[in-house]
Amino acid sequence: MSVLIHPSSVVDPAASLGEGVRIGPFCLIGPEVTLADGVEVKSHAVVTGWTSVGAGCVIFPHATVGEVPQDLKYKGERTRLIIGARNRIREGATLNLGTEGGGGVTRVGDDNLFMAGSHVGHDSTVGNRVVVANGSAIAGHCQIGDDVIIGGLSGIHQWVRVGRGAIIGAVTMVTNDVIPYGLVQGARGELDGLNLVGLKRRGLDRTAISALRHAYEELAKGEGSFLERARRLSDTTDSDEVREMAAFILSATDRSFLTPK
Repeated sequence: MSVLIHPSSVVDPAASLGEGVRIGPFCLIGPEVTLADGVEVKSHAVVTGWTSVGAGCVIFPHATVGEVPQDLKYKGERTRLIIGARNRIREGATLNLGTEGGGGVTRVGDDNLFMAGSHVGHDSTVGNRVVVANGSAIAGHCQIGDDVIIGGLSGIHQWVRVGRGAIIGAVTMVTNDVIPYGLVQGARGELDGLNLVGLKRRGLDRTAISALRHAYEELAKGEGSFLERARRLSDTTDSDEVREMAAFILSATDRSFLTPK
C-alpha cells in the first residue's frame, strides 16, 4: 500500500513512514517521527519530537503527540515518546515526551483509547487496553497498569501508580497509589471496593473473585499496618490475583496508598 499525504500537510522528509500510512489535511509531522504501517493521522493533528507510533494507530483531529513536556525543569534535552500498536488518540488529546530527570521516555502500550482532551504527561508509563475518558489527565511519572479505566474529568497526580484492572470514577482526583482491581470514586478519590464488573468481564471465575474479596477484607480490617496485612496475604494465598495485589503494595513507590474504608 502506498503512503497517502494530503498536499496541505507538512511532512518532514526525514520522517519515517510505513506502508499504508495516511495523513489528512493540515497536519504537521516532524523529522524524528516514525509512523508504523497503517497509521492514520487525521486533519489538523501534530506529531513531533522523537516519537514512534505503532502500527494501526489512529490520531484524530487537533491531537498533539510528542510535544515537549509541561515541566519547567525541561531544558530541551533529547527525550522520547514510544507508542504501541492500535491506539486511538482522539480529538485534542496530548501525549508528551519524557524528561532527562524522569528516565527520558514516555511509554504507551497497545490497544488504548485516549478520549477527547485527555493527557499523558512526561515519563509516564501506560499499559495495554487502558481507557482514559474525556478531559482526564495523567500527570508526569505515573504508572498505569493494563486494563485500567479512568473516568471523565479525572486527574492522576504525579508519581501515582494505578494497578492492573482498577477503575477510577468520573470527576475524581487520585493522589495516592491504587491497588490492582480497585474501585476509586469521589471528588477526592477514595478506595471503595473492587472493580467487580471489570473482573467479571475479564472472565475471572467465582473462586478467583472470592479470593480477591477476602483479600480486600483482610486489607481493610486485618491486624497490623497496611503493609503487614499485605505481607500476610503474600505468604498465605494461593491466588495469582491476590499475589499480584500484595506484590504491588509491597513494591517500591513514591506515594502512599489509597486504603480501604
